[in-house]
Amino acid sequence: MARTVDPYRFTTPGTKRVAQAWIRREPPHDVPWTPLAKPLSECVVALVSSGAIAMRSDRPFDQEGERRDPWWGDPSHRVLPRTATANDVAVYHLHVDVSHTERDLNCMLPLERLLDLEREGIVGRSAPSHYSFQGYLLDAREFLATSVPAMIRSMKSEGVDLALLVPV
Repeated sequence: MARTVDPYRFTTPGTKRVAQAWIRREPPHDVPWTPLAKPLSECVVALVSSGAIAMRSDRPFDQEGERRDPWWGDPSHRVLPRTATANDVAVYHLHVDVSHTERDLNCMLPLERLLDLEREGIVGRSAPSHYSFQGYLLDAREFLATSVPAMIRSMKSEGVDLALLVPV
């Protein structure tokens, strides 16, 4: 049986209408595409999740700011090692149901699945570091100015060939 995902399930009716209006106003545009420079089986792959996942030993994403202003999202990011497990991390996102991730981290950050692909030779290897940010960013200026360049620098220093966005 097919199931429909409601992306507005955890929002108010007013928030849903505003978000839908913003989406309708966004003009269509081309999506940039860069082909891989080498076979996938030789690529270093990093994951980037919008799930606001952090190591338990790291600082959490700012949920108090999110509670005070549901239209605000923490513009920072966190680095997660390739060895992270569900026991090592916590999810700090008030706009999504995290119960599935608490049972299986792979639904928000598929590190184990990526390691499976590495073992099977489908990808070259999983990067040493993976990344998460809070995907509910209605004003992404600070995120784009600070977090994105930092993630890119880190990926370049680790020889990452391919970053996969895991939207939540």
